[in-house]
Amino acid sequence: MTRQRSLRRQLLLGILLPTLLFIGLNTYSLYRQTLGALNTAYDRTLLASAKTISEQIDVRGYDERAELRVIVPYAALEAFEADNQSRMYYRVSNLRGELVSGFGELPMWRGSIAPRPPYAALVDFYDASFRGRPVRVAALLQPVASPQGRGMAVIQVAETLELRHAAALQILRDTLARQALLVALVAAIVVLVVQRATRPVRQLSADLQARAEGDLSPIAAPAAPRELQPLIDATNAVMRRLSHLLEHQKRFVRDASHQLRTPLAVLKTQVQSALRGDMPPGQALHEIGDTVERATQLANQMLALAKVEQLRQQGELPTTRLDEVLREVALDLSPLIAQGDLDFGIATDAAPIRAHAWMLRELCRNLLHNAIRHATPATELAVTLRAQGTHAELTIADAGPGIDDELAARLFEPFSAGDVRKGSGLGLAICQEIVQALGGSIALSNRRQGARVLGLDAVVRLPLAPA
Repeated sequence: MTRQRSLRRQLLLGILLPTLLFIGLNTYSLYRQTLGALNTAYDRTLLASAKTISEQIDVRGYDERAELRVIVPYAALEAFEADNQSRMYYRVSNLRGELVSGFGELPMWRGSIAPRPPYAALVDFYDASFRGRPVRVAALLQPVASPQGRGMAVIQVAETLELRHAAALQILRDTLARQALLVALVAAIVVLVVQRATRPVRQLSADLQARAEGDLSPIAAPAAPRELQPLIDATNAVMRRLSHLLEHQKRFVRDASHQLRTPLAVLKTQVQSALRGDMPPGQALHEIGDTVERATQLANQMLALAKVEQLRQQGELPTTRLDEVLREVALDLSPLIAQGDLDFGIATDAAPIRAHAWMLRELCRNLLHNAIRHATPATELAVTLRAQGTHAELTIADAGPGIDDELAARLFEPFSAGDVRKGSGLGLAICQEIVQALGGSIALSNRRQGARVLGLDAVVRLPLAPA
């Protein structure tokens, strides 16, 4: 089972991980800078010690024959020892490496002076090892002059690193303590902010869970953050679709139970009458067949009405040629046209429509069937399909008696057949559902010549599919 990701955890990790990474890098950089500053400060101490020793040097003789003499009590270096942890050692020698004073086991300096030394002295700082302990050494080349001679002394002052390391570690501990406090503060703030930011989500979830079963009313959350509004709007849209679908299903069940009850009751009566012998068997079977045909037609039309809603929920619709579907349906109904002795004419333009072929076929079949049934025999029935701009206009013009204005207002409602439109009253309701699902319009209007009604025009407008 896939573990659900926590928005709170993602926010915490997304904020704290970069913060910790930055703090770690910053701490390391600060430690290196601090260590460099400590080395610089203690190197100055070594240089001061070396210069103090150079002040005690005396010389006799000149250059190669110069003899250096120095008396440096160790107490002279105690002033530069910061505590009892570190120790300082010195060595004074000439350029040839001959020891003059100090610790003879301290290795002779063999380095070189930088072209641009950091101080106003010929000094070189380097790391070495003395008596098994790491030391920092300052080697000072000091010219020495006196009334008796002139020469060059090499003064080396070494210091163990305990004090430097202790100071660096103490600074590192203080820095880490402050950084840990900063991380804890950031984490606490992030938790509080995330808790506050996700409160509307938890409130919205609680409101939805507290709803009664079947409550599909829109979510009202005016205080919700703007980031939640797209989710709320999408949820409300889904609820509207579900509410419409449930209402359609309830209406279908209600209408089916109401409308099928009558033909079934009539059929039961007719069967009982036939069994009692109240009428000849042939007549009874004929009446039973008529009742079954009407019930079958009613059931098919109700199923077609439900199928329209089902196709409406499928989203993307294919492109279908309305002109081809219209001619196919007209061909299927040609026996009825011939039976009514109608002067039938059809003219079509190419009309691609975004719709299922079944929807267009059902639309054309219901409209043409109504027009054929109610047209006056031996009259004209004209069907035209024109592509005009972004819409296709289908007109079916019969020469029937027309319709009353009062009847026209409710003719598209289910089970609202009038005297001039015998049947179940579902054909035009199906047509209207199909047209609305496709984003079009349908209208019935009497065709008049003055006060005289010449027939009825059924006009359907549907949007053409984009090229």
